[in-house]
Amino acid sequence: MPPNLTGYYRFVSQENMDNYLRALDINVVLRKLVCLLKPDKEIIHTGNHMVIRTITSLRDYVMDFDLGVQFEEDLGPVDGRKCQTTVSWEGDQLVCEQLGEKRNRGWRHWMEGDQLHLRMTAEDEVCVQVFQKVK
Repeated sequence: MPPNLTGYYRFVSQENMDNYLRALDINVVLRKLVCLLKPDKEIIHTGNHMVIRTITSLRDYVMDFDLGVQFEEDLGPVDGRKCQTTVSWEGDQLVCEQLGEKRNRGWRHWMEGDQLHLRMTAEDEVCVQVFQKVK
């Protein structure tokens, strides 16, 4: 049975964000700004429904979805694109596939102890973020 990820998570660290954003064609000014942000995550996980909020001082991004059901995700706040997105479990990892203009786009969430790990991919770039569960 997959873990329940419900909780609030504080930013701990990230690696390779600038190159990941470059792969998404984000301009240099916005890339530098995003690399300075320290986002928090809030996850509400009820059965097959999830809401994932990425919270920053600049703007919040909310994903609201049913597991295993493809939906159109508006990534306008991120890079101006729309994707056909499906989120499902692969073992203990929550896996998101975002089909659209960029090859190999998506992410994975998983827990290690009380830390939430996020691995984001676009083209050949990988960014890893770590968050500490606080409640």
